[in-house]
Amino acid sequence: QVQLVESGGRLVQAGGSLRLSCAASGRTFSSYAMGWFRQAPGKEREFVVALIWNGGSTYYADSVKGRFTISGDNAKNTVYLQMNSLKPEDTAVYYCAAQTLYSLVHHPSSYLYWGQGTQVTVSS
Repeated sequence: QVQLVESGGRLVQAGGSLRLSCAASGRTFSSYAMGWFRQAPGKEREFVVALIWNGGSTYYADSVKGRFTISGDNAKNTVYLQMNSLKPEDTAVYYCAAQTLYSLVHHPSSYLYWGQGTQVTVSS
């Protein structure tokens, strides 16, 4: 069993930066693939980025490539999402998730565990 807790979301102006954190308790998250998803009002949950800890592979949605970076601190059991050059369309609730398939990382249904989400609002 893994519990995930996100933090770091807040209101920020367009062009600004934020760093989201996802702290995992329970089994060490190095056993998992970790993903960040987001969901805007009235829209489906969408993939943002994933990290397969074993091997360090990362996957990014086209909409965030070059602006967002995922990283992890194994000692702290924490995954980070550094978000730069934020745009109003990045406004959403951001969720951290964990899975053990090490594949289908773009698909929310492949993830076993989810955090409660953290709100990111980007003003224009």
